[in-house]
Amino acid sequence: MRIACSLGSLLSVDEVLQCTEMMSKTKIDSIWIPETWGMENFSILATVANKTKTQKIGSSIINIYSRSPSMISMGAATIDILSEGRFILGLGTSSIPIVEDFHGEKFDYPVQRMREYVEIIRLSLAKKQIDYTGKIFNLKNFTLLIEPKRKSIPIYLAAINQKMVNLTWEIGDGVIFYLRPIEEMKKTISKMQLGKKIDVACQIITCISNNSEHAKERAKKTLAFYVSVGKIYREFLSKNGFKNETDNIFDEFKKSGFISNHELVTDSMLNSLCIAGSPDEAKLQLKKFRDAGIDLPIIQFNPVGNTIESFSLLKKTLLDEQ
Repeated sequence: MRIACSLGSLLSVDEVLQCTEMMSKTKIDSIWIPETWGMENFSILATVANKTKTQKIGSSIINIYSRSPSMISMGAATIDILSEGRFILGLGTSSIPIVEDFHGEKFDYPVQRMREYVEIIRLSLAKKQIDYTGKIFNLKNFTLLIEPKRKSIPIYLAAINQKMVNLTWEIGDGVIFYLRPIEEMKKTISKMQLGKKIDVACQIITCISNNSEHAKERAKKTLAFYVSVGKIYREFLSKNGFKNETDNIFDEFKKSGFISNHELVTDSMLNSLCIAGSPDEAKLQLKKFRDAGIDLPIIQFNPVGNTIESFSLLKKTLLDEQ
């Protein structure tokens, strides 16, 4: 069975590379590197590619506001060459705070923008001269100068709301879900896969410790962070069974920040969204996500205590047996 792992925002560059070297000796499907406001994605992906031989390398995610589609196609082509054809391009819209406050761009027309990005990137990677007229982009005389390793690189789209989910099944090679209640996700996957089958990936907040309560507390802190700062996640979860929890977590965040709002994450919320607990608990929880229809669980590593010791336990628990 396929499994993947995501490294990134909570780790230093050196820790990402140490964990990568450990995973290079496993048979896992892929290693995914996120981009928020820390590590620049393409440069770290190139280094990760250099330290692996068989695992695919994925971006999770490159946002479609901070780089032009031409620039993303250049980066994708470069990483695919450096990885000998192992790259997966993960694209997403990111969020209003990151796009508008950190990059100074206007967060508008996300679905149309995604459609045009994918069209332009695919034309570019196919070595076509691009004279493109869209509702957002107008490009002239652009042709990728280097020869791509492949004329087509798999493109996975991060999707939350239904319009982006529909677009993903229309134009994507795969989907990356995140923070979707497991029962809602099961229904969505079953419904969408009836029309057209694509690769269904889900990035899952994962905390494993021999002390189960420590792992659960760490996962609750990560979950509370996303509920507090991620309006799109908060609204989606509120509409899908967790209104009381999201209201309480966000209200407490507005009063006192992140000091104690994780304590308002209920066990039912944690169990529906995360893998957290002892090694034996984690194995059972992973099976539950697979049973929901996920083809590729992407384990989002959240260290509990010492990073490398924590990753060694996660690797032994979930990655070594694949």
